[in-house]
This record gives sequence, structure tokens and C-alpha cells, in this order.
Amino acid sequence: MPLAAALKVLVVDDQFSVRQMTRLTLQELGIRHIHESENGQEGFQKATVQPLDLIISDYNMPVMDGLDFLRAVRGHQAVRKLPFILLTGRGDKELVVKAAQAGVNNYLIKPFNAAILREKIEQVIGKLS
Repeated sequence: MPLAAALKVLVVDDQFSVRQMTRLTLQELGIRHIHESENGQEGFQKATVQPLDLIISDYNMPVMDGLDFLRAVRGHQAVRKLPFILLTGRGDKELVVKAAQAGVNNYLIKPFNAAILREKIEQVIGKLS
């Protein structure tokens, strides 16, 4: 069975349309187990109670932004080693440096396509097929 079919991914973004687009793109890559949250706080709660293999989170969100969510994940014993990809509409160097310091595994600039998403995922967890 390809790795993609077994992966459990959490997509966190405050915009429903972005979550849907990300879900469809993940499904195109063969990923079937996709969970969603609309902010980092909700995402953190889900991440700590269900088994996951990857988190893909937006940076700019209300309640808890992606960087604070990343820090919360890295500070929690049970999930601190989960691969984490940060989504952003901004490609600014300052954010990338802060995310790297907080322990992000990769980042993705919106908008993206299936090939770019596959590449970013495979860089952190290995070949999907």
C-alpha cells in the first residue's frame, strides 16, 4: 500500500476555501485520512487526541496563529516530533526564520499546486508512492 493512503493529515486554516482546496489536493495525491481545524487552538486540541502523521497549517489565523500553534506542538511531549508544514501567503524571510527557529519542517507559499505540495510533503516524510 502506498504511504499516501495510510497518512493521517491535519489541515489547519481559518479560510474554509483554503481547507477545501488543500483537502482536494491531498486527495489528488492519494491521501484519504484528512482532518480539518479552523485555527491553531482547535488544531492543537485535535493533534493531541488523535494519531496524526503530518500537520499542514496556515500562518495567519485568529485565536492562535500558525507560529504559536507550531510552538505549542513542539512543546507537547506526545506530538512534538510530528512533521509540520507552515502555509503562508507571505514569502518574507523574517517569517521563514522564525518558523525555522520554532522547529518547522517545511513551508509552502500560497497558492500552490499538487506537484509543489507533493514535493514539500515528500521532503519531510518520504515518498508518497
